[in-house]
Amino acid sequence: ATLTLLVGILLALGALLRLGFLANFISEPVLIGFKAGIGLVIIVDQLPKLFGIHYPKGTFGQNLLSLVQGLPGTLFPTLAVGLLTVGLLAGMERFTPRLPAPLVAVGAGIAAMALLGLGAAGVETVGQIPRGLPGLQWPDLSLAAALWPAALGIAVMSFTETAAVGRAFVAPGEPTPKPNRELLATGIATAGGAVLGAMPAGGGMSQTAVNRLSGARSHLAGLVTAGATLLTMLFLAPFISLMPQATLAAVVIVYSVGLIKPAEFRSVLAVRRTEFIWALAAMAGVIALGTLKGILVAIIVSMVALAQQVSNPPVYVLGRKRGTNAFRPLSPDHQQDDETFPGLLMLRLTGRLFFANAERVSDRIRPLIEETRPRVVALDLSGIFDLEYTA
Repeated sequence: ATLTLLVGILLALGALLRLGFLANFISEPVLIGFKAGIGLVIIVDQLPKLFGIHYPKGTFGQNLLSLVQGLPGTLFPTLAVGLLTVGLLAGMERFTPRLPAPLVAVGAGIAAMALLGLGAAGVETVGQIPRGLPGLQWPDLSLAAALWPAALGIAVMSFTETAAVGRAFVAPGEPTPKPNRELLATGIATAGGAVLGAMPAGGGMSQTAVNRLSGARSHLAGLVTAGATLLTMLFLAPFISLMPQATLAAVVIVYSVGLIKPAEFRSVLAVRRTEFIWALAAMAGVIALGTLKGILVAIIVSMVALAQQVSNPPVYVLGRKRGTNAFRPLSPDHQQDDETFPGLLMLRLTGRLFFANAERVSDRIRPLIEETRPRVVALDLSGIFDLEYTA
């Protein structure tokens, strides 16, 4: 309770300090790779439930190897339930898209479990769900000094994943989530949940995928989810406990497949190969290191990409268009029309000039000076919108 309360306070404090801008440090290509990596991780994580096999969870590679090794032990009744659920979801998506396919699939799975006695055939269910409302748990503030470093780490990961998931599912024409508002909302929810024994809140990729792709479009979906959860705690727990694990896995897998979009990778590659590599790096980071560390990889890749772009501003050698006062970069296209002057080197710098790129710009200017040996170097800084002390 104390740890969760501290996480909520730190998230709300981040909102007051307007730290939501940090969410913008994930570029679109990196987000595409992040989504694809998350989709693969979720699918591999859920496949054992679909086949009815068990093994200790490990890294993505270990899970994939264990899955292949465990296939001979597949429980075919469980696999049949899972495949029928996949077929039902796909069919409803195609022919009755307005109906809540996941809800129908879950209802069908519970009904089949109850009416056909699938438990006797080895089909596992989600198991007992506690009934009733939770009791109050008061935080012990004497633990704050020992727990705040862990709370800070959890708060950073909670916000980062929430922001990344929120951006990942924005459809064209929809407003993007406001990061500071997300910070504040997540903080208040987490702090309020602390006294009820809740874990720290945050956006989840697989839950969002199911929610979004099953038709959720507004805040009403969150209220419906909360109401359904409350009804389950009070009345529906015995029914929900009959849901087959294979049904739950099938729902998550079907909607996680939608996160992997090769067309988006192709569109990035068509614009810039470097950004395509960033997308692949983000996907590999999630697969190799897991979801939370993969988010950090995505942010680091975006930061490196940003540093690469801002550290190399262009330096243009200028000439004057004959008979005018127009100065423009020298180019083979108008080499005969532009004139230069002996002893004078005219250069134009553009963009932001600051400590991270000033030395690089100097390194690009020096060879030009050594090549032309001018008496005067004239710098056109009209394209510089920021010049700080180091520069």
